[in-house]
Amino acid sequence: MINDLNYDQRMIRICRSLTEAGYDVTLIGRAHRNSIPLREQPFRLKRLRIGPGKGKMMYVLYWLRLFWHLLFRKADALCAIDLDTILPVYLVSRIRGIKRVYDAHELFTEMQEVVTRPKEKKIWDRIERFSVPRFPAGYTIGECYAAYFREKYGVRYEVVRNATVLRPLSLPGKREKFILYQGAVNIGRCFEYLIPAMQQVDVPLIICGDGNFYKEAIALVKKYQLEDKISFKGYVPPDQLREYTLNAWAGITLFEAIGPSNRLSMANRFFDYMHSGVPQLCMAYPEYESVNARFELACLIETPTIDSIAKALNQLVHDEAYHLRLQQNALKAREVYCWQEEEKRLKAVYEHLFDEK
Repeated sequence: MINDLNYDQRMIRICRSLTEAGYDVTLIGRAHRNSIPLREQPFRLKRLRIGPGKGKMMYVLYWLRLFWHLLFRKADALCAIDLDTILPVYLVSRIRGIKRVYDAHELFTEMQEVVTRPKEKKIWDRIERFSVPRFPAGYTIGECYAAYFREKYGVRYEVVRNATVLRPLSLPGKREKFILYQGAVNIGRCFEYLIPAMQQVDVPLIICGDGNFYKEAIALVKKYQLEDKISFKGYVPPDQLREYTLNAWAGITLFEAIGPSNRLSMANRFFDYMHSGVPQLCMAYPEYESVNARFELACLIETPTIDSIAKALNQLVHDEAYHLRLQQNALKAREVYCWQEEEKRLKAVYEHLFDEK
């Protein structure tokens, strides 16, 4: 994987579940410039060091490094995590005659960062067309993504949502209200609307995460003179992030629909807020509408604008009856949308893979 091994909660959950099921798991990722030491896990972790931190050369060097590492590592199966690791996994699995699985966190070729760069999109489209049909076994994060792969490539991937582990919960008294954004601070996450919208909202916003829009987000805060209202925490360890989430008054799950990947997504943070009983502001996209139709736990908006975001946040902050209703529904939903249910489908994928004659 390309992400930092300490912070990808989905992969940590997946690897823990497979380890508990009796598999010997190693999670391999890229070493980042500011990576802190790896945290102890019940599975193995391996960082691969390369030179450039971004750009085409980073991918080429990482693929070469990953290819040679996998070629000589003992394994019965290899799992490619997103399209940016799929080529070395495919090549090594073919050379060594071992099984392969695709874990699609994104519709990679339809991400905003890709669709807005035509030359890069052509390259990733070719990689996807070549590789995905050659990965008949796989899983993805929602029904919409599964339908995309089925209709485009004829592969039937299982749905394993990014749902949070169900834990006992005691809601704290929230004397000081604050709004929380957790996750990647990336292009397409609506910060250019959210940050100026906070001029109209009279509670603080805490941003936990980093990404390719981090510097621009900080610049926007300075532009609108919101330094006293908006704070950036950078990458936050999972245990500390849970504390922030549990104590938040409202959460943010916003995406621009530039490319189907965002419009059809189902973000980790959606479930993290749910499991902490935190009402959230969310886009009226298919996956979120589906859950909200069953358990109204989010304030949905059709289009992200400064005014629509400010209006929704003010409703969450000031309408306490509305807030309480969403909170209680989130507490019901967490019993249904939880990792204990999702991991059953994950384990079934690997059981079927190794049962094949």
